[in-house]
Amino acid sequence: MPSKAKTGKKLVIVESPAKSKTIAKYLGEGFIVEASIGHIRDLPQPSELPAELKKTSIGKFAVDIEHDFKPYYVVSADKKKKVTELKAALKDADELYLATDGDREGEAIAWHLLEVLKPKVPVYRMTFGEITKEAIQRAMGNLRDVDQDLVDAQETRRVLDRLYGYEISPVLWRKVARGLSAGRVQSVVTRMVVDRERERMAFKAASYWDLTGQFGAGSASASFKAKLAAVDGAKVASGRDFNDDGELTSRNVTHLNEELATSLAAGLQTAEFQVRSVDTKPYTRRPAAPFTTSTLQQEAGRKLRFSSKSTMQVAQRLYENGYITYMRTDSSALSDEAVTAARRQASELYGPEYVPQSPRVYTGKAANAQEAHEAIRPAGDSFRTPAQVAKQLSGDEFRLYELIWKRTVASQMADAKGSTATIRLGATATDGRDAEFSASGTVITFPGFLAAYEEGKDESRGDDDSEEARRLPNVAKGDSLTAADIIAVGHETSPPPRYTEASLTAELEKKGIGRPSTYASTISTIQDRGYVRKQGSALVPSWIAFSVIRLLEQHFHDYVDYEFTADMEGDLDKIANGQAVGAAWLKHFYYGEDSDPGLLSIVNNLGEIDAKEINSVPIAEGITLRVGKFGPYLESSVPTVDPKTGEVVESARANVPEDLAPDELTPAKAIELMETAAPEERVLGEDPHTGHTIVAKNGRYGAYVTEIIPEMTDEQLANQPVEYYKNGKPKPPKKPVKAKPRTGSLFASMSVDSVTLDEAMQLMSLPRVLGEDAEGNVITVQNGRFGPYLKKGTDSRSIGSEEEIFSITLEQALEIYSQPKQRGARAAVPPLAEFGPDPVSEKNIVVKEGRFGPYITDGITNITVPRSTSLEELTREQAVELLAEKRAKGPAKRPAARKAPAKKKAVAKK
Repeated sequence: MPSKAKTGKKLVIVESPAKSKTIAKYLGEGFIVEASIGHIRDLPQPSELPAELKKTSIGKFAVDIEHDFKPYYVVSADKKKKVTELKAALKDADELYLATDGDREGEAIAWHLLEVLKPKVPVYRMTFGEITKEAIQRAMGNLRDVDQDLVDAQETRRVLDRLYGYEISPVLWRKVARGLSAGRVQSVVTRMVVDRERERMAFKAASYWDLTGQFGAGSASASFKAKLAAVDGAKVASGRDFNDDGELTSRNVTHLNEELATSLAAGLQTAEFQVRSVDTKPYTRRPAAPFTTSTLQQEAGRKLRFSSKSTMQVAQRLYENGYITYMRTDSSALSDEAVTAARRQASELYGPEYVPQSPRVYTGKAANAQEAHEAIRPAGDSFRTPAQVAKQLSGDEFRLYELIWKRTVASQMADAKGSTATIRLGATATDGRDAEFSASGTVITFPGFLAAYEEGKDESRGDDDSEEARRLPNVAKGDSLTAADIIAVGHETSPPPRYTEASLTAELEKKGIGRPSTYASTISTIQDRGYVRKQGSALVPSWIAFSVIRLLEQHFHDYVDYEFTADMEGDLDKIANGQAVGAAWLKHFYYGEDSDPGLLSIVNNLGEIDAKEINSVPIAEGITLRVGKFGPYLESSVPTVDPKTGEVVESARANVPEDLAPDELTPAKAIELMETAAPEERVLGEDPHTGHTIVAKNGRYGAYVTEIIPEMTDEQLANQPVEYYKNGKPKPPKKPVKAKPRTGSLFASMSVDSVTLDEAMQLMSLPRVLGEDAEGNVITVQNGRFGPYLKKGTDSRSIGSEEEIFSITLEQALEIYSQPKQRGARAAVPPLAEFGPDPVSEKNIVVKEGRFGPYITDGITNITVPRSTSLEELTREQAVELLAEKRAKGPAKRPAARKAPAKKKAVAKK
């Protein structure tokens, strides 16, 4: 067989199409650059396995649990065309360069490409941390083979997540609710948010008082504010001196209440104050290290109000278009070229005195440091300033690039210098008590790196004693001071602040849970699953998250334990470093050993799980919160008296408002909700035609009215009037059967408390027949999930309000049907947001309210707004990106209609 002719072409495969054009330009002629568009194959759902494998050791997880946990991979349905294209391109190539990302995920994609394409030409692994000409040229000079240790680590992680989720999630379905999921990292992150809410729920506030005053040293310009520090030599208690039970824990402190503080303030109004000491110390502050993935997400959340997911999406675009280095890294180290570029730019922009004599060296906190990537910084051996890229980047891209540029340049600048002064002053009150006040201030004499950048801060507890940039007067010990506005000030201790995405990311990194590259997707997932929601920027857990975590803590304790999860991450790092083997580690995790049971043993020996107990949280005496199938509700076991009817209710219920955070459901609030709860059922009277009792109820889909039909014999059923049968059909059925109770949803203007019997009879009579059109088609009017509407065959038209259902005439309905049909929501409803024309379709992008929540549309493509993104946070860039992703996926594939068997053609007789 003749050998393949040499073409001189070299095929380069990257992950993203956005990179391919830029990389092709830098590589020059002879190179063909294609994109795999992420992973080309993955583990299928077990239901998608071939029939002959479903009953084997592969069938449960699509992983062979009896033979070294070998995964059963399949090429994704949406990637088969792409694989065909890559194979065709490879036929014309003499060399193959796998240039996927340099982390574990990218290494795994490269290995999967090798496995599927089966190249017969030389193969090289090529990695780069930035998409610049210099970086691509350096990468061509540092080619290597696929790193099998990294591939093993990624595969182990993938199989581990499959085992964890598929074994534990079904337990949640049975005992909490269908559709819930457990995850190796997501469940632990959810527990962190739940634990913080538990701390807030258990927190007891303590009150304490202190004094403040305005003091002067001769001139008004020299006045300064000071705070009471000690009384009779004992430190005055502040928020830090109390625990979360409201108890004073510090010794030798004076706890001032309102009476003591007020009397002390009164006794100091005419007192003579003197300076007792002046302490001045030099102040030095070093710049923060360049960004890692984690610190970038934190700072973008603090300063730009970006969610973690948005930060990573914008950073991905900046990287792919050659503006920054790779955005998934644990390392804060800079290359020699980057250090030189940052120092040069700092000197040019701020002056040589702003650059230290020696370069600053930063080392990554994590031993693995995401496979030797450097920190996130502007791309290139010389940096472009924000002004130089302003016209090339969108709003969010520019803001994030500017943040990265400032942090990188500042990291190579000189320390900020200054001095911190503390003045202590005192006087004796009229009742003889000695009061000592204190004031501190820091004055920056040389800004250093602060000229370029200052790091943000998360919300903290306790007293805010920040005194930076406050200049104090030049006084000396023994100087007399004037006093004014000495007042008593009351305070309350505050509960632990809820996590924000930024502070949760910082805590995950601190505990060693998960990987910074997955923080954004994990935080997004727990919001999409309904375990956590955003209240402003704070993360608030749902009650269903409480049930899930309670079950996991009681029956799968280790799998939501912080240290256990961090140790697992360390084990996976060992596999990546070649210090452990994935198959052996998975065997121990799943099957365990005699003294250390594995996941399988734990699942098989769960015993009885009391679902009611798992889904119950005591709130107050006799009041328990239950997590039900359709949401949380309060249940009282204490008999109560209905204030309107005077009847004794043995067990009452009340709905819990969706926007009420768990820590806000105090015993007092629970009692209030129980007392103001609408009755679950109210008798309205009897139907004058059938004698059936008509009641109004609060149901899972809202308030409604219905009839109570008594049990009847066949003879009684046959003798019922026409109105007894559903919708008042003119003829009863031939064989008497009990009709379904008539029902009708209450209008928005009605309530169970106020609806009348006549209104109920009207509601249960719907749909209302208006008449027929000229062709004999019956027109009815009725109420639906999305409002009142007319119906003629399959043609439905919305009408204005629910009240029109009983007043609209046939003539008005015919007039509505004579107009062209308006598709979608009512035309009068304005969009929730507008973002201008889409760059692809050139149609206006708007956000509308849909039946499944708000969605983004340009009139051609629709995409639901992610649950993890609030409308206030949604930006034009995100809207454009979401629409582009939806277009790339193409229309949703629907199951093909089953073909009818072909009819046999009749054979003509001769």
